Amino acid sequence: MNPFRIWWEKQRFEPGWTGLLVNPFWFARRGLLRELQAFFPQLTCDVLDVGCGRKPYRAFVPARRYVGLDLDTPELRAMGAADLFYSGEKMPAADWEFDAVLCSQVLEHVFTPAEFLAELRRVLRPGGVLLLTTPFAWDEHSQPHDFGRYASFGLRHMLDAAGFEVIAQRKTCADGRALVQLAAGYVYKVTRSRHRLLNLLCQLLLIAPINVIGGLLAWVLPANPDFYLDNVVLARRPAAKISAEAAPGCRRGPGGGA
Repeated sequence: MNPFRIWWEKQRFEPGWTGLLVNPFWFARRGLLRELQAFFPQLTCDVLDVGCGRKPYRAFVPARRYVGLDLDTPELRAMGAADLFYSGEKMPAADWEFDAVLCSQVLEHVFTPAEFLAELRRVLRPGGVLLLTTPFAWDEHSQPHDFGRYASFGLRHMLDAAGFEVIAQRKTCADGRALVQLAAGYVYKVTRSRHRLLNLLCQLLLIAPINVIGGLLAWVLPANPDFYLDNVVLARRPAAKISAEAAPGCRRGPGGGA
């Protein structure tokens, strides 16, 4: 892969300041990564990345064993990043197999969230942690497989009902950046075409100015905790009194203990 392509791919999920010019989702990706980085140190030992895609956060996670799981589709198999594939029902993992689960921007694409959360809990060892993100203010995407948006209170209620303990809960871009991001996303969607060069020109001429000028204005606007882009939650499967043989794994830090 040539250096420009490597830089381009990096700007998708780890956008630097130059990413303002080429990433239509600069505020969303940068805000999400910033909040995730506060919790990545909790993801140790055996980690399952559910809906892993290209594993964009692998380098940030201090895992002993990092397993990527995704839907079994020709496109995702061709991508070559996932280690395990499943149909969207029972995950191909044993009970209590993992010390931590990362599930970023997946829950909104799940039609049966209660069953999905039950599966995440099943594969976690007692005391294991779940790092979960999902959008709040965002347009429909990956149609027709876009089924829900979650307010912070509804998300906490769902996790409680699924048997998780919420340790920490954060919101990304809870200020003018959310407005700027939605505007940039709108322009991106209505101008996107099959021609890469035309898309790049639209990005540089239309979306980049929105990012730069709108971004400057966004820092002036007051914060609004009721309007934001994404939820970021660190939760834990409660520990149980079991033997080390029944639930092997690492001794956890502040996030939990098996």
